Amino acid sequence: MPSTDPFAPKSFRYVEESGVAAITFTRPDTLNSLTFEVYAELRDLFAAMRTRESVKAITITGEGKGFCSGGNVHDIIGKLVAMDRKGVLDFARMTGAVVENIRRCGRPVIAALNGTAAGAGAVIAIACDLRVIAEGAKIAFLFPRVGLCGADMGAAYLLPRIVGQGRASEILLFGDPVPAARALEIGLVNAVVPADKVVAHAADWAKRLATGPTLAHSFTKEMLLREGDLGFSDSVEAEAQAQTILMCANDFKTAYEAFVAKREPVFKGN
Repeated sequence: MPSTDPFAPKSFRYVEESGVAAITFTRPDTLNSLTFEVYAELRDLFAAMRTRESVKAITITGEGKGFCSGGNVHDIIGKLVAMDRKGVLDFARMTGAVVENIRRCGRPVIAALNGTAAGAGAVIAIACDLRVIAEGAKIAFLFPRVGLCGADMGAAYLLPRIVGQGRASEILLFGDPVPAARALEIGLVNAVVPADKVVAHAADWAKRLATGPTLAHSFTKEMLLREGDLGFSDSVEAEAQAQTILMCANDFKTAYEAFVAKREPVFKGN
């Protein structure tokens, strides 16, 4: 059963240090496949992050050779085929809530793809704000291989906004794995590094973000999500209102005072 404390999950590892929350999938024997419990705890954890003041940035990775292989064949797929329509819909909505909560948690999230991300694991990866992938790893939206459409957990919304409509159509229709080098070429990932450097690279990025203007980062994340559904004029107005809030916040004043004093600003996230 999922933990009643979202910050003490039972189905994956969660550690906080210096403003960075590190999530690690801990089922390496199944390439970190997902179960009902993992989904539920991820959903609840990211929902609770919205008010977790101690956390400024988040990383996600997996133990062993894979990042996340998606839904476990027996623990999830085997049970889904025996469910009625309502049960399946409840499950689909829960998985979608994981992605929505990642996007709306108000914290930059970095996926450290230590190995292949497949199926739901690939969608979790693109729900993150930044992706670092190991040389030799792949990202695979395998849904067509199991008779499902590529539009799962928000993939058809997120992926075109990352790689464009044409490439997203190709990836989601064929379901072919995208190698690390190709993923970097089309903008699906932000960096390709040796496998033993992936977690450290993501952690360095997270530390940098955690010491930056975290309130501003949360606005950047929210505006990137919101403006995808706005026209240009509405986007300009939304950004004017967002910047007004931030220019009246303490971090903006802190940055100015640091500039005048010729020192680095120390942001407080307010």
